[in-house]
Amino acid sequence: MAQPPSRTRTGIAYDRAGPVGGPPVVLVHAGVADRRMWDPIWPALTVERDAIRLDLRGFGDSSDRPAGELSPVDDVREVLAELDVTGPCHLVGASYGAGVAVELALTSPESVASLLLAAPGGSLIPELTADLRTFVEAEEAALARDDLTAAAEANVTWWADGVGRPSRQADPAVRDLVRTMQRRAFELTADWDDVPSAELDPPALDRLGEIGVPTLVLVGGLDLLAIHAAADAVSAGIPGARRVDWPDVAHLPSLERPTEFLALLRDWLPSEG
Repeated sequence: MAQPPSRTRTGIAYDRAGPVGGPPVVLVHAGVADRRMWDPIWPALTVERDAIRLDLRGFGDSSDRPAGELSPVDDVREVLAELDVTGPCHLVGASYGAGVAVELALTSPESVASLLLAAPGGSLIPELTADLRTFVEAEEAALARDDLTAAAEANVTWWADGVGRPSRQADPAVRDLVRTMQRRAFELTADWDDVPSAELDPPALDRLGEIGVPTLVLVGGLDLLAIHAAADAVSAGIPGARRVDWPDVAHLPSLERPTEFLALLRDWLPSEG
């Protein structure tokens, strides 16, 4: 049976496990997920590394409305402060979480030792491509008629199945988990329309050249064109960024190929001697 998460004073849920000593590895989930997306790699990772994963507010077990602006970057800061982590961390961000990780690197550079962005999304998307527009329209239409089932299914189709793969051909376990996590987020935030969102000014895409930590970008060949555009922008904009393409996965490579993702992460993280 899974242990209940720890919580910060304002209700951000998180887990920490592994040998404390070196810089922690902080896992920030995708916008179609919550901290459960890291389940496939969590046991093996925490045997080797001090690791932290959290639910951003409005996802998973972080169910409390914010007192002011919705700020996922502040959610990460709050967890690190709760754990008295004052040194730099290795940030692993998926999609929306990759944007959060980059914004943290820009606003609190002393907190970040490296970035693994798999795949870049959220505030890192430079344009509303035709495929992204089609997804947004499908999701919004479902939400407008209060059909959370259809809204969650749109996310499964576009983000778990991806582009260029027949519908429902992704791993059924991945599809089911995305469906469950996304519906949970819809349910939690159904009455949050009045909650303002914090926005970085200038935006992250205009400040990529300021990032001075090692950065690895991972993108799946079956992902949306918008995510490929984000990967292009981040790879070109962050000095020295390295890019890896996996042609046969969609938007969530750590869920589709957890063994290979863990190997990539192990290779990316510096040895602790």
